[in-house]
Amino acid sequence: MSSPRLYNTQVIILRRTNYGEADRFLTVFSVDKGKLRLLAKGVRKITSRRAGHVELFTHATIQVAKGRNIDILTQADTIEAYAALRNDLLKIGRAYYLTELVDKFTQEGDVNEPLFHHLAKTLIRLAESDKKTEMMIIRYFEVHLLRVTGFQPQLFQCVQCDTTIKPEKNYFSMVDGGVLCPKCGERNVNAVEMSLAILKMFRFFQTHSWEQITKLNIKSDTLKGMERFLLQYITFTLEQKLKSVAFLQQLRK
Repeated sequence: MSSPRLYNTQVIILRRTNYGEADRFLTVFSVDKGKLRLLAKGVRKITSRRAGHVELFTHATIQVAKGRNIDILTQADTIEAYAALRNDLLKIGRAYYLTELVDKFTQEGDVNEPLFHHLAKTLIRLAESDKKTEMMIIRYFEVHLLRVTGFQPQLFQCVQCDTTIKPEKNYFSMVDGGVLCPKCGERNVNAVEMSLAILKMFRFFQTHSWEQITKLNIKSDTLKGMERFLLQYITFTLEQKLKSVAFLQQLRK
């Protein structure tokens, strides 16, 4: 029995590219079908009823028709537009970073429902956040994106000798994917020193809920240190730099 020609799904719009005079290619992340590449015909026309429902970062319900080479978007209805973040250029930059991370860490057709919900919740938090919590929101997203995509670094045992990491001078290796004890770290050419404050906070973000994290008073230097380690680890894992990082750096100057 052949599969239905039409299907419905919930998506978040990750990326879009203009095509022809009025069309767009969309890269979307679906709750039950993973990452999809779709063609949205006519959405750049002023009269298009679907245009506002397929803006970047939008959470929408869509109907799709299966095509020979690419599936075609036929209907779209917004569930959440995250309107509050669209009035703040820095928040737009951060949302761009979140969606680029999901795009780079996923393959077409690979379903990851926890990641979908994690992205949707993070966009809501970002839209409603003040400046003080924005960095915490992004760090929490990164840590749990790594967990649900299978790239979570080891922070509790030495990745080389498996001994329990103690509160002392420890190291981190991008190559080995985690923390090294002083003995292993000092002789590992790929290792860099990791402060105890950053390690403790990294662990807390891995093992606690967002509600618990919001109760913390985290020093700015610790958050910045986490940002450096996470960005280096993500860049190493992906083997490429993210375009959104350069955009954010320009905005933060």
